[in-house]
Amino acid sequence: MAPDLPSLLDRNPTDWTVYINEKLKQMPIDEQQNWKKRCVYRLPACVTDLNRKAYQPQAVSFGPYHYGQKHLFPMEEHKQRALLHFLKRSGKPLECFLESLTAVAQELEESYDALGPEWKECGGEGAAGRFLQLMITDGCFMLEILKSATETSNDYASNDPIFSKHGKLNIMPYIKRDMLMLENQLPMLVLDRLVGVEKDGEFVNKLILKFGRPCTRYEKMGKCLHVLDVFRKSMLMEPKTAQPELDKMGHDSGEEIIRSATELDEAGIRFKKSETESLKDISFSSGVLRLPVIVVDDNTESMFLNLIAFERFQVGAGNEVTSYIFFMDNIIDSERDVALLHARGIIQNAIGSDKAVAKLFNSLSKDVTLDPESSLDAVHKEVSRYCRKPWNAWRAKLIHTHFRNPWARSALIAAIFLFGLTIIQTVYMVISYKG
Repeated sequence: MAPDLPSLLDRNPTDWTVYINEKLKQMPIDEQQNWKKRCVYRLPACVTDLNRKAYQPQAVSFGPYHYGQKHLFPMEEHKQRALLHFLKRSGKPLECFLESLTAVAQELEESYDALGPEWKECGGEGAAGRFLQLMITDGCFMLEILKSATETSNDYASNDPIFSKHGKLNIMPYIKRDMLMLENQLPMLVLDRLVGVEKDGEFVNKLILKFGRPCTRYEKMGKCLHVLDVFRKSMLMEPKTAQPELDKMGHDSGEEIIRSATELDEAGIRFKKSETESLKDISFSSGVLRLPVIVVDDNTESMFLNLIAFERFQVGAGNEVTSYIFFMDNIIDSERDVALLHARGIIQNAIGSDKAVAKLFNSLSKDVTLDPESSLDAVHKEVSRYCRKPWNAWRAKLIHTHFRNPWARSALIAAIFLFGLTIIQTVYMVISYKG
């Protein structure tokens, strides 16, 4: 943890010089390794101030950042109970798990980018013990939660407030939401060590998906950093069928914002569901824009904000989720766009009004910086190029001018009707005259 800046600047010149020279001697040879170890981040105010509730757990804390907060304290009793159930069922002593985590304690500490001094000093008597106690307790509780989705444990009472049917229905949704917050993550190494090295490396990944996304087809994901990372990778699985190669020449996508869904519809673009739910399964070909189905519910906002934050701070993670949200924000301007996408089966609205869904997507991309080499850049260019073609531009202008307003639409229909009658009358007169 960095020392307090004002206290450094308040040092007298001699002390400050000694301090800086000492730090200079301690500089690591390879700084890349230090940054590479981090995967759980304390988010700055510039991110959390936009929507504090989306980043702060409301039911349970995992890890050190939110431990001890008053509103989360009631869950600590249930964590201790889960630890006892876990140990009893495993048939192994606590010391066995403590020894396993002690061997990687330094790596676990370095997974957190802003770990307070009260949790540090690995190998020390009090601090290290406290950190490892937290890792074991929270890790066992998380595993018990994950296993509850697929395994029925007879060692919990039928009226257990957390692990009973009642608890799964009323409490688990809040726990699931908190498990997807970036500041509330446990390094995957904790869970791997607790389930045992004899387990397949994908064992915990499968548990997480069966708990959080039970309808998702499972594919091997390899090494993951934590629960949020597993969710993200499951949302970005490569489509089964290869996407058509898009022409990347032409205007820079930054020159114009892609039009809204209703405007694209007016330009002759048809919307269809992608074959998979992968956020990468977005394509445009022959006037058809294919988008993955998305279910918008009460947890959607928090989940996507934390996924975007993870991509922002985890160097090398990629920007696929951010690109998807940016793309959807562009094509959703109002409830009319949501209604259109809902009618095409692309958006499943579980939060109420279409206006609320539009507002949600518009807020998700606030202050988001899009990578110019985004994976959706080619799709963006193809859609824009299609809309600029003369016939499509004329068609869109005609619909926008004459068919948006019901009075203008009625007047145009009346004019066409009268024009048709005039033609019929003229033809009739010509035939009568010849006859």
